[in-house]
Amino acid sequence: MICSTRILIGLILSYPVASYGQQDLHRAGDFKEGYDQSYQTNSLSLDYRALNKKKFNLIEGSSDQLGLPSLPIPEGNPLTLNKVDLGKKLFFDRRLSLNNTFSCAMCHIPEQGFSSNELRTSVGIEGRTVRRNAPTIYNVAHMKNLFHDAREDSLEWQVWSPLLAKNEMGNPSFASVVNKIKSIKSYDSLFEDAFGGQGVSVVTIGKALASYQRVLVSADSDFDRWHYANHKGSMNKEEKLGFKLFIGKAKCVNCHSIGNQYALFTDNKLHNTGIGYLSSMSPGRGDISVQVSPGIYIQASRRVINTVSEKVESDLGLYEITENPDHRWQYRTPSLRNIALTSPYMHNGSISSLTEVVQFYNRGGISNPLISPLIQPLNLNTTEVELLVNFLNSLTGNNVNNLVEDAFNAPVGEVIH
Repeated sequence: MICSTRILIGLILSYPVASYGQQDLHRAGDFKEGYDQSYQTNSLSLDYRALNKKKFNLIEGSSDQLGLPSLPIPEGNPLTLNKVDLGKKLFFDRRLSLNNTFSCAMCHIPEQGFSSNELRTSVGIEGRTVRRNAPTIYNVAHMKNLFHDAREDSLEWQVWSPLLAKNEMGNPSFASVVNKIKSIKSYDSLFEDAFGGQGVSVVTIGKALASYQRVLVSADSDFDRWHYANHKGSMNKEEKLGFKLFIGKAKCVNCHSIGNQYALFTDNKLHNTGIGYLSSMSPGRGDISVQVSPGIYIQASRRVINTVSEKVESDLGLYEITENPDHRWQYRTPSLRNIALTSPYMHNGSISSLTEVVQFYNRGGISNPLISPLIQPLNLNTTEVELLVNFLNSLTGNNVNNLVEDAFNAPVGEVIH
């Protein structure tokens, strides 16, 4: 293993690198002159955020969204604007991580569908590897099960999993988070306004973060206006044909449910489609092209790469929660609302586009002994695949810009004590 590592490092160091003058040291750390420029970020600059921030009443906006049921609000945590504002501040505060570098919003990026379009799987503090894709938190209030493996069912408690995960926000204990927030004086009045005399605690932190996430509700899409409000012109011909396939030949509705009064576009169940089976039982093989300096690439074997990278454990889905062998590689059915905004797809981010997703299901997923009986080849032709994608693109809510612009009110870029 040590020999393999030295070989890879030796190959990298043996290639010439560009020489820059002293003045070139004073530039952004991601200076890319001479490197492959195919990558483009979807993140917005701090200046853009400052110029496009707006304040909205998110509680008001979360109620009576066409196409969704009434917002479920737990009896012990009624919504108030003070709680939502406090939760938003916490959501964007990097001090909630162990080393003050990482916030919830760094995986759930507002302008990227409150997910992360640029990473297949998340990265935590210090670049630590996370096995799964960051799911969107749009409409998370309507989800009965949370996380890809459905290990939580309450937003109030869900928030603590990433806060305490070593490879996410890295905090060693509940007390470490509570005590840190208590030490930040700017939070004193905010917790008082939101919770009266209850102060900072595990419970109030969870309630505040849950309150902000609960109001990130987005529906009233082109589909909703056509299907539930009978606005004939809200969908075009291709989208309507795609919907006919969705509820018919393509059988998408079997898992992505549509009701008479509203559509969550999920059955809130877990299924084995074969994605987890493939990554667990057939790990990638072959060489990888690695750019080691401007214009210079080498072919490195995955075996060598694995000797210098963090080991990622196999992902067994729901089995890791229940330890029932029949639950291997089962993952939660996501809602399809705002799906055009939340690539990449699947629990491990292994599929990049909606077209590829439809093609995956058209092939009948990936065969394995525990595959869901609902996953069958669909026999869609190329035109039908395109029509189905057109329909999926009609599911973007009409208020997504409002939610993003409101998020821009949260301070980002500085750690302010």
